Amino acid sequence: MLYPQAVQGLSIPIQQDVPLAPYTTFRIGGPARFFCEISSEADLFEAVEFARNRSLPTFVLGGGSNLLVSDSGFDGLVLHIAIDQPLHEIATEHSIDYTVPAGTDWNSFVLLVCEQGISGIECLAGIPGSVGGTPVQNVGAYGQEVADTIANVRAFDLETNDFVDLPHKQCGFAYRRSIFNTTHRNRYIVTAVTFRLDRTAKPNLTYADLKRHFDDLTPTPIDVYHAVRSIRHSKGMLIVEGEADSRSAGSFFKNPIVPKSLLLQIATTLNIPDDKIPHWSADKGQVKLPAAWLLEQAGFSKGFALGQAGVSSRHTLALINRGNATAADIAALRDTIQQQVRARFDIQLEQEPVQLGF
Repeated sequence: MLYPQAVQGLSIPIQQDVPLAPYTTFRIGGPARFFCEISSEADLFEAVEFARNRSLPTFVLGGGSNLLVSDSGFDGLVLHIAIDQPLHEIATEHSIDYTVPAGTDWNSFVLLVCEQGISGIECLAGIPGSVGGTPVQNVGAYGQEVADTIANVRAFDLETNDFVDLPHKQCGFAYRRSIFNTTHRNRYIVTAVTFRLDRTAKPNLTYADLKRHFDDLTPTPIDVYHAVRSIRHSKGMLIVEGEADSRSAGSFFKNPIVPKSLLLQIATTLNIPDDKIPHWSADKGQVKLPAAWLLEQAGFSKGFALGQAGVSSRHTLALINRGNATAADIAALRDTIQQQVRARFDIQLEQEPVQLGF
């Protein structure tokens, strides 16, 4: 067993050989060579200097809910963002701005907003992780994306060595994407996010499960919050300690966006009408296919197991640690699924969780 030791002579606590598995929802991963809990922007600045002076790679860790850490760990400095001061509110006649520290638990923020009767993020209830991670992959669910409400992202710019404020237009938001995980990956470290919500907006009920849940009722934001959490729980997409499917990173594959011609090709392969294949319209005449449906058609049903790794018993899209899985176990299951889906449908599924130390 590893026993973390502190680096001496620093004003911030930097530890050595810290196991990362407890910091991830997968409960998988080896140790970080160095590890620092970041409680303020001043802490962040000093920790970055520590890494630079030693030519160490850095990794920003939030809630660990979208992360697969290698069994060998990470030979660098992990910055665990725990900035969690009180949020700041500015209200106008029609909108309200919430500036939220990056280390704030995301679901707790959603609950606070919904309890105030404000709509805009109620469908994002139950998503694990912290606020700082939400703009990075533009988290979304049940008909909403955080990009719809983000007004500004405050971050530390590793190129200019200064803190910057990036307005919505500069963040390059798209489906599960932003500049933070594409064109400027590893350049910015998010320290706070400002969300602008319409005080007159009504709850979003575009998602089929929510329509069925409320039927003809007119729910409040807090009603939708509880409904979304209940639906996520029924599908094994709510992290509940002690439950068999809880050790996962949520949706493991992104829903692929493909040419419409490929939809017709799949229909021919399965010998079914193309309108029987679940899909949604996307940009430039393309269509988005549900990755979970593709997995099922390729033979990976709920409860499928490959050693200690498996598919959730309640949602096909969630890969799980069945007890003592290693990162290698999860990777082997991922590769098997990708190969089968590619062979059957000519689609390369893209992994959603970030990899560290591979």
